[in-house]
Amino acid sequence: MHSHHADLVFTNGPVLTPGGPPNGATAVAVTGDRITAVDASAADDLTGPSTTVVDLDGRLLLPGFQDAHVHPAPAGLEMVQCDLTGAETRAQTLDAVAAYAAAHPERAWIAGGGWSMEAFEGGAPHRSDLDAVVADRPVYLPNRDHHGAWVNGRALELAGITRHTPDPADGRIERGPDGEPTGLLQEGAMGLVSRLVPEPSPSDLRAALLRAQEHLHSLGITAWQDALVGSFGGIPDPSAAYAELAREGALTARVVGALWWDRGRGAEQIPELVERRAALTHGRFRADAVKLMLDGIAETGTAAMLDPYLDGCGCATANRGTSFIDPELLPDHVTELDRLGFQTHFHALGDRAVRDALDAVEAARRANGPSPHRPHLAHLQVVHPDDVPRFAALEATANIQPLWAAHEPQMDELTIPFLGPERAGWQYPFGALHRSGAHLAAGSDWPVSSADPLEGVHVAVNRALPGSRGPAFLPEQRLDLVTAITAYTAGSARVNRLDETGALRPGALADLVVLDRDPFAGPVGAIHEARVARTYVGGGLVYAAPGE
Repeated sequence: MHSHHADLVFTNGPVLTPGGPPNGATAVAVTGDRITAVDASAADDLTGPSTTVVDLDGRLLLPGFQDAHVHPAPAGLEMVQCDLTGAETRAQTLDAVAAYAAAHPERAWIAGGGWSMEAFEGGAPHRSDLDAVVADRPVYLPNRDHHGAWVNGRALELAGITRHTPDPADGRIERGPDGEPTGLLQEGAMGLVSRLVPEPSPSDLRAALLRAQEHLHSLGITAWQDALVGSFGGIPDPSAAYAELAREGALTARVVGALWWDRGRGAEQIPELVERRAALTHGRFRADAVKLMLDGIAETGTAAMLDPYLDGCGCATANRGTSFIDPELLPDHVTELDRLGFQTHFHALGDRAVRDALDAVEAARRANGPSPHRPHLAHLQVVHPDDVPRFAALEATANIQPLWAAHEPQMDELTIPFLGPERAGWQYPFGALHRSGAHLAAGSDWPVSSADPLEGVHVAVNRALPGSRGPAFLPEQRLDLVTAITAYTAGSARVNRLDETGALRPGALADLVVLDRDPFAGPVGAIHEARVARTYVGGGLVYAAPGE
């Protein structure tokens, strides 16, 4: 019998093995769900009559990409609701809202989202624009980064929001010169309207997750960490849908769920998180991380900064951003979560939030000793130079979203002027983190930005958006191609504690991607042109491009 023959053999192309650049002469054999050989002679020895042979024909084979910070449920819902992610101008955005409303007269609310701040003057659309296209029904549309929502007059009326409504503690109702609400709700103020939006049904959420999974597989993503498993800001809790799909075997990706830390509560929620971890973990879904959102975003002045933001004239303001979790209490929370075996996953955008997160990890290390739980800090827009070396020292992973590290209107018009030149130079310090010995993982924050890892790798290497002819953004913070791809593969696998994935080696799980070319063989300005031809999870084909 041919029991020693492989089920699947890849041959005739470059293979990215740990520490690459690619090896041009290697074949990879897969038996069952594991890699059984990475060896040029493997192809002939292990190929039998029932072996599927994939001729790479010079295309690159690499480990499956893993997204270390992503929101598939809201992304999938946006894909099946009023999806504004393709609109680039105010007119296109309003046309898309009008078209969706006309096509769905049965919907009591118009919901969806994904509009771009840069489509509107000052990043701020007005309720009157929405009123002009949908007057009869309430509209609730979060922006692309999900830190603000645009609503129409009907939604404000139903929520009882007037010029006299106070701002919630963790958010802001934007107001015009006359004091009237403009229809833009920042951060926690989103909840004033989102609580009225009808919850998606369990079948809606299930469909959204399956649609998102299909999209992520098409981009070569074989595993991810869902950065918000819980309810917040109108984002529905995907945990029941994940658990159901995992039990049925319909979850083909490997998924870690980061359970949402309720910012309005304290340590009393920890026993509930322990219960949720036990109840939800099944099959390919594991709910053993906790998401702690420490601050907001720089564009709205809610990212937590050590020094005040500047105003439009370059003068210091009184605003240092927002700390959503009391920095005095954070070290105790993180120490207890670490003791109980949870990974902590921080949203830390401003330099003060980054320092607070590192201080909390340091407190947990002091109290609990070395930890196998691999805490990670996501976003890292502004990092004080003194804090860069602390990542390696504390074994805290830098979870980078490379697509944001480029010149574009949101950066050049809504961020740099309000940070000032020194702090603007501390943004997204990927190169400095890598040189300091920090572990890098990578993610997209989709639907905030594209989920395509190849676009992220392109920006990490070029510090410019695909096709850009402008200057690179802080070019000294570039990563080389091997390092950038490693962050999206082995680096994110490490954060996801999927230690049998992320590298092509015998015995590893066969989570694999075939690209349509070898990006190492072309210019770095063309990395983004590569496409995924095939995606495998555990040796099973979960995506093939048309014609494959």
